[in-house]
Amino acid sequence: MTVGTRLTPSDQRTTPYTARYAWALGRLFLGWIFLWAFLDKLLGLDKPAPKGWLDGTSPSKGFLSHVEGPFKDMFHAMAGDLWVDALYMFGLAGLAFALITGIGLRVAAAGGTLLLAMLWMASLWPETNPFMDEHWIYAILLVSLAYANAGDTLGLGAPWSRTALVRRFPFLR
Repeated sequence: MTVGTRLTPSDQRTTPYTARYAWALGRLFLGWIFLWAFLDKLLGLDKPAPKGWLDGTSPSKGFLSHVEGPFKDMFHAMAGDLWVDALYMFGLAGLAFALITGIGLRVAAAGGTLLLAMLWMASLWPETNPFMDEHWIYAILLVSLAYANAGDTLGLGAPWSRTALVRRFPFLR
């Protein structure tokens, strides 16, 4: 469709429909990325970790103890701490759950953006770009998914949003 072209009634019906499914697929694909990261760090699926958290291996120590850049000292001090491991693992699991089910996408967008910003800080400076990397792409996708109500299509977002809890606290949508 070119700029200035008027939408036909057919286009007006199919464009939002197509967009809803595109957002839903993006949500599910991003959910899989976080689910796989969680499972790999929990079970040690050897991609890349040979042992997991259940085997006693810290999910944060290997990465955070090798951080370089302006926040090196802060991340080295946090590496392997139980509270860091727990927050990281519960964050990954929560993001995966929210994205795959479509429930709580606004909370996931806020928490996920914070997690991704911290991962970005630990990865400074990106090798191929002075600022932008996949962490910011994932973060803006999380926010966009939440505000597009992407959990309503191929997810449980619509029934969840009708619960008394969400009606009382809309940020849980």
